[in-house]
Amino acid sequence: MAATPNRLRQLRAFCHAAQTGSISRAAERLHLSQPTVSQLVKGLEQQLDIALFDRHGPRIELTPAGSALLESALPLVEGIDRLPDTFRARLGEISSGRLDIAAGESTILYLLPEYVKRFTDAYPQIDMHLHNVTGRDGLALLRAGEVDFAVGSMIDLPPDVAYVPMFSYEPMLITAEDHPLAGRESVSLADISDCGLILPPRHLSTWHVVDLVFHQHGLDYRVVLEAGGWEVIKRFVELDLGVSIVTSICLRGDERLCTIPVGRWFPRRTYGAVIRRGRVLSPQARTFLELLDPDFARHAAGARRSVHGLHAARGEATEPARDFTGFDRSLA
Repeated sequence: MAATPNRLRQLRAFCHAAQTGSISRAAERLHLSQPTVSQLVKGLEQQLDIALFDRHGPRIELTPAGSALLESALPLVEGIDRLPDTFRARLGEISSGRLDIAAGESTILYLLPEYVKRFTDAYPQIDMHLHNVTGRDGLALLRAGEVDFAVGSMIDLPPDVAYVPMFSYEPMLITAEDHPLAGRESVSLADISDCGLILPPRHLSTWHVVDLVFHQHGLDYRVVLEAGGWEVIKRFVELDLGVSIVTSICLRGDERLCTIPVGRWFPRRTYGAVIRRGRVLSPQARTFLELLDPDFARHAAGARRSVHGLHAARGEATEPARDFTGFDRSLA
């Protein structure tokens, strides 16, 4: 089938409709009327002689044929739409444009500030947006093309995203300075089980990891307080209301706490970039990712579908496939 002058408009309308799951939302993105977008998509279906969407009232879902077309068409559409930025980057210019990053609270609070400062100092004209989301919400933004990439911690990877780990953090027991365990170089799980624990809410993953580890070792434990967010947890531990198990990313060193490594029992956590497979990264996005990891291009090229595989690919020791974010199963 020969290409038509309208083909790019059709594919662009199709891609945005597929990403958003809505003709009306695609129309808003493209600054077109809803009937125009609907007609573009229907015209493409007629020319290809196949249904690209299953329609359920205002909601649409990709058919298997639609999914196959999206995989082929999206890199082309994004490549064309990003052509001006890509061309300027080839000339050594990335002084303008927009960068959208999805990240969870812990990533924004503890990991990104230094890199955001360096990036904005170097490229003050780039409009940067940080979207504070975790889990499904972050992946939804990524799939919808509303963010360039996400930064966070991932364990369970769906097939349409790739994860490139960049940083690794230790699990730590934290206590008040005058707690009986304070000052010890190491503790046993039995020592910890005798203390009251302060944990994130029960439906979040830290609780489940703690529960798993203690039960694997035949130990009971006691939770004295549920609290959301590491800063809140650290504050209550400082007041000696209990002890907690956190990831070292949240420890700045100026807290009135004692810290003891517990990596013997609890898994390390990696943080890195989460990218939609097939996405054409903008020059702004690639520059920021290379700031996080100067060898990003090579690591991204070898990215596999699991953290276990990524560690093995780099020759690193693999960790048990257990989640330890304290916020969600992904993008903490």
